[in-house]
Amino acid sequence: MSLPTSKLYFLSAILLAYNFILYDLIRYFTWGDHTVSHRTVSNIIVFQISADLFILTAILHFSGGIENPFFLYFVFHMVLTSIFLSRLQSYIVATLAVIFFGGLIFFEHIGILEHYTLAGFAEDGRYRNVMFIGGTFFIFTTTLYLVVYMTTSITKQLHKQQAHLEHANALLQQKDHLKNEYVMRLTHDIKGHLAAIESCLDVVLHHMAGELTGKQQDLTERAYRRANKCMGFISALLRLTRMKLGGHVDMQQFAMRNVIMDTLAAVERRAKDKSINISYEIDDSIDEIYGEPVLLGEAITNLLFNAVRYTPSGGDMRLEVKDEGQTVLIKVRDTGIGIPEGDQEKIFEEFYRAVNAREVERDSTGLGLSIVWQVIERHGGRVWAQNNESGGSTFSFRIPKNPPAGQNS
Repeated sequence: MSLPTSKLYFLSAILLAYNFILYDLIRYFTWGDHTVSHRTVSNIIVFQISADLFILTAILHFSGGIENPFFLYFVFHMVLTSIFLSRLQSYIVATLAVIFFGGLIFFEHIGILEHYTLAGFAEDGRYRNVMFIGGTFFIFTTTLYLVVYMTTSITKQLHKQQAHLEHANALLQQKDHLKNEYVMRLTHDIKGHLAAIESCLDVVLHHMAGELTGKQQDLTERAYRRANKCMGFISALLRLTRMKLGGHVDMQQFAMRNVIMDTLAAVERRAKDKSINISYEIDDSIDEIYGEPVLLGEAITNLLFNAVRYTPSGGDMRLEVKDEGQTVLIKVRDTGIGIPEGDQEKIFEEFYRAVNAREVERDSTGLGLSIVWQVIERHGGRVWAQNNESGGSTFSFRIPKNPPAGQNS
């Protein structure tokens, strides 16, 4: 087809140029710290779409006018306009498109504008056929207005649903906050009573209140163990709730190697009682990192104690600490019972325990891994679990070594 390609390329270049300029302008207004009104952004978008429609009309003029089926592409602008702008603005843009296209076909029909025929594609002079251009213009106009009406209606419903969901989410967060405050107060009170009970049992158990018979000694020991387990559960729940309520952790530079060695020392006796062999490997470059040492120490300790708890006597467990440059990767590998299929993600939920874990130990709180997840999330890291091919499982987490950019330690 013989077309005025130089004019088409020129119009296309103008189209690309001002779209890039307006894109940078909107990005300047919305991506930085600048305060700009919604009206200003809307006006820029309206101007951009109006200019697009004018340029596209000019391109249509030099490439067949009404005989060029690409005039249907005006519909895409109507869809975008209806999504981003108000219903009134959308109808104004649709009217502008109708005026541009209607003016083009009318002026070509009466001869004010030269018609460029698409030789080889449409050569029958349909731009002179009143019936054809009238029908096409009617279909074009009704299509644009129907698209605007349907798209704005759907967008309005979606905005309403979004507003309802945002409101529901805000209520859920508020209720969750109230629930956490209630749980914290309740557990704090229960912890005080349990501490008193545990203290009294400890006195009786160590014969400070007189000698016990064999049966009394057995019952007192069992009551003390139960109270001790209850105290562990309440303490874990209290720590978890405080983290969820706080949402912020006071961090500092600290010696990661020292924390790791302390956690290993804390778990060694428990592992020795079960004849579990512990090995570890810490990269020499591991030194100071940015975080909360007590919480990270507790997270590592929970993973190590879990490995001891669910590894049969005579098994192995290994702690690996790798320096990855900007992050630290910590792995706890064991030869224990492993994780059932589909439970790798659920085990970090509060109170969730895999079936095989409940069979090994019935009285566990189900909060240890939740605490680990909360601690690592507060540090901007990620924690996950997977089964080993040779048996057992590996729990891993990765945390950044340094504070976020622009934040001083």
